[in-house]
Amino acid sequence: MASISIKNLKKAYGTFSVLHGVDLDIADGEFVVLVGPSGCGKSTLLRMIAGLEGVTEGEIQIDGARVNDRHPKDRDIAMVFQSYALYPHMTVAENMSYSLRLRKVAKDVAARAVTAASQKLGLEPFLARRPKALSGGQRQRVAMGRAIVRQPKAFLFDEPLSNLDARLREQMRAEIKKMHADLKATSIYVTHDQIEAMTLADRIVAMHGGVVQQVGSPLDLYDRPANLFVAGFIGSPGMNFLEGRAEKDGIRLRDESFMAMGDVPEHLLGQQVTLGIRPEHVVLDAHGQGMPAHLDLVEPTGFGIILHLTLNGLPLKVFTLDRAVLQAGPMVAVTLAQEHLHLFGPDGSRIGGTSDPAAAA
Repeated sequence: MASISIKNLKKAYGTFSVLHGVDLDIADGEFVVLVGPSGCGKSTLLRMIAGLEGVTEGEIQIDGARVNDRHPKDRDIAMVFQSYALYPHMTVAENMSYSLRLRKVAKDVAARAVTAASQKLGLEPFLARRPKALSGGQRQRVAMGRAIVRQPKAFLFDEPLSNLDARLREQMRAEIKKMHADLKATSIYVTHDQIEAMTLADRIVAMHGGVVQQVGSPLDLYDRPANLFVAGFIGSPGMNFLEGRAEKDGIRLRDESFMAMGDVPEHLLGQQVTLGIRPEHVVLDAHGQGMPAHLDLVEPTGFGIILHLTLNGLPLKVFTLDRAVLQAGPMVAVTLAQEHLHLFGPDGSRIGGTSDPAAAA
């Protein structure tokens, strides 16, 4: 396996820029997930690493060697696509061994590699079948097996689970994670699904508008998002945002209500800021001692319940495990715990340091 280093990588199509200078170092054996909305540049970045897209500016190194001008087949990487890309006239075994046959690997060596990969992925009963006789999840496992037998320096996954239903996605996430734990392979995985990113990644690279917004462990991004984009994108249901103006002892919200927060950084006084709080950190007060909010909508999910409230004219979501709220009236009382508040400045970036109210979260 190998490390991957990306330095000031830019991509443009004519005058249209897609990537605006990406810097990223991926350690040997690390599982990194590129996550972001459609059009953020994550798939373009993956395809540039694979050699399927040219580099406008910057450098890509794999295992310490510059690969900008190398053909994809010479980069020693394996890519798993969303569309499976299996040969319909070949059996599962033939699909998995195809790249080895192209490299003129001995038949017995290729057979052992296919057997080992099929055992890891539970494909042994299907080796003689053709793709049309397989389910979507089985076809995706064949595509993964085809990558495994090559024993590449790195695995690249381009939204491989997008075509599967919810239950199969859950199953395949677990299989991909087990595969990585077994192979300890350097892996880069692209998805727009933040649940996939949170459950699979050693580190997440959150992207938006062709720019890396934050890099860190899943819980780093969840607990201490670098900006409003990361805060809103990571987490389901998404973080609540309350806009207001910074005053000496707190935030004057848009509806003129006041949220006491202790000392606010002096450089923010009088400026427009945003408070954030995750739905699970909004506390329902059974004794009615909190702030009154109107209950607009109740969404039972089985495990928990999502409440859509209006607090002083502002929308607020709550996630709770207490099923008693199913019998709640039109009004509930809520408390926003100060230790779980996140503060974002006028430019949308997180306000850090000891004065950050979220630092204790």
